[in-house]
Order: sequence, then structure tokens, then C-alpha cells
Amino acid sequence: MKVAGEHYRTIWPETGEQVNGSQSNGNQTVAIIDQTQLPHCFVTQRVDNVAGMVNAIKTMQVRGAPLIGASAAYGIALATNVDVDEHALKQAAHELLASRPTAVNLAWAVERMLQLLLALPERERGVAAWREAAVICDEDVAINQAIGQHGLTMLRKMADALQRPLNILTHCNAGWLATVDWGTALSPIYAAHDAGLDVHVWVDETRPRNQGASLTAWELAQHGVPHTVISDNAGGHLMQHGRVDCVIVGADRVTASGDVCNKIGTYLKALAAFDNRVPFYAAVPTPTIDWSMTDGVRDIPIEERDAGEVAHMTGMAADGSVQTVRVIPEDSAAANPAFDVTPARLVTGIITERGICSPGELHRMIKESNP
Repeated sequence: MKVAGEHYRTIWPETGEQVNGSQSNGNQTVAIIDQTQLPHCFVTQRVDNVAGMVNAIKTMQVRGAPLIGASAAYGIALATNVDVDEHALKQAAHELLASRPTAVNLAWAVERMLQLLLALPERERGVAAWREAAVICDEDVAINQAIGQHGLTMLRKMADALQRPLNILTHCNAGWLATVDWGTALSPIYAAHDAGLDVHVWVDETRPRNQGASLTAWELAQHGVPHTVISDNAGGHLMQHGRVDCVIVGADRVTASGDVCNKIGTYLKALAAFDNRVPFYAAVPTPTIDWSMTDGVRDIPIEERDAGEVAHMTGMAADGSVQTVRVIPEDSAAANPAFDVTPARLVTGIITERGICSPGELHRMIKESNP
């Protein structure tokens, strides 16, 4: 995607110095877009070790299930700059896995990297790690483009039936900032906009971290997609009055039965959509599907984040400075569950790179598309 006309991915390797005519793994680092600075400042940052990548994931400088997976892969690559023996790589994997418990992509990427590297002689692990991390990123881009095309087909049919502009509601940020590029929930919207469909996006603010208001709105504006930011509590009202044609969200984990775990507040949007007969879709890369789980409400670990995210808000003051203020009384406690689970019965369809299916058809679709 483009920022002020320049193409960016959300994560990329920085080329290290040449040593005796060949690339030195020890000088390779990773660059990221620091999402905690958006929308007021666009800042890129260099990450040069495992601890830095763990911190970037924990503090949500990088966020979104697919991007967390890609970041973890590069975290393992960074570990090889220091040591390539099995103990060191497993220790790096342990630290990365502990950074965010909910997104299944993180474990998927770490396990993929370890399986590849530990099967190789130590002398080959450094180069292989950086190469595989880049492959994971390229695969993510291709997957998200495919999600966009499948979603475009669905949106085009919807637009043809309605014969008017489409109004799509989304929650949190599942755009290119949550992936390496293109996004999941926003990928069909970008594809529809680029294909000339008249689309408008209702952007949930997504308290407490406001990823919708600060990130989704920012990237939609960069791409020129018409959108309106709304309070989290406005979505049901808009659905009751026929102003939402469909809901598309992303996911941090989807069970084999089709339960969708996404940013807190998604479940409430799904309930409102179900009550008002508004189609509710989750756009999901297949690495986000956890085939080992069937009961998302019972089994998915829900991250409890710092209560300070609820107690405080950050924004731009009238003088242009970015300030953080407390919005609840000093003596009030706050709770901050970061995700909730939408049961499969409330989900109209799941959009993957393999196609669109009902939650109960995930296994069959994946098997038929990858015999």
C-alpha cells in the first residue's frame, strides 16, 4: 500500500553491511512501521534483536494476527544473528510465544521457522532463517490479495442486487497495517474501490486502543476510500435503520468449527447483525485457523491487557502536541479483556484465500481447494 504516494509494507528487512563481498547475517535488522504513533505521526523503527521484537509485539508497535506472525518469523531470524544452536533458537521462540497469547499466527510462524532451521546444519541456519521469514511475508501478501478478490466477487454481487452504494461496517483494524500488505477485512474493500464499486465504510472507533479510529480511518484515507468513524455503540442503531449492508471483520484466531475470535466488541456487532439480518463475514487467512480447537468460547486464551489502556486516552491537543489523559476517576478500577469470541452460529461466512464458505464448511473447502 502507499503512504503519501510511496509504497510500504508494514515490515521489511534492512540490508546489512557487506563483509568481504558477502552479506553478513550479523548486520541484518528489521524495519517496522510504529503503529503506536499513528495517525498523528508516521514513524518507522529499526528492530535489531529478539528482545526488541518481543517488545514491538507486546506494545503493539506491530499488531494484527498476520503481521504478528511475520514479525515473529523475523524475530527468529534476528536470533540467528547472535547464535544458531538449538538451545538459543528455542529460547528465542519461547520469548516470542509469550509476547501475545491470542493470535494463532504467532505460534504457527515460530513453529514453522523452528521446524525448518533445526533440520539444517548450524552453518546454514542464518541464511535460511532470513530467507524463510521473507517467504512468509510474501505468502501473506499473496494470501491477502486472494482474500480481496474472493471478497470482491461477493461485494459485486451485493452491489448488483442493491443497485446503490454499499455501506460496509468493520471493527478494529484488519487492513494492511494488520498484515504485511493489503489486509484481510479491508482487502475486499480496497479491491472493490479499485474496481470502481461505490463503497463507503463505517469505521468502529474500537475502544480502548481505538485501532479503528486511529489506524483503519488513516489507511482508508491514504487509499481514498470514503469512510465515516463512528462510536462503538452506534453500529446496532445503523443496522436497525438499514444503513449497513454487511459487516466484515478480521480475526486473531478461528476454530475448526468456525468460532471467530477478534478484537473486543466484535461479538456485540455480530449479535446486532444477526438480529437485523445483516450478513456478517470474517476475512481470515488459513494460518489464522486453529484446527486443534472447536470451542472458541471455552478454549481460546483471551489476553487481559493493561487496565491503563481503558483508564487513559491519547490524542492530539489543540496546539498540535500528542497527549495522554485519564478519563476515569483515580479510585475506579478498570478491566481490559482484549478479545471476544463470536460463535459460529452468528457468522454468515468466512472469507479465506481459498474462497468463501459457511463456518461449518471450513474443513471441506480447505480440503477441496488443496487436495
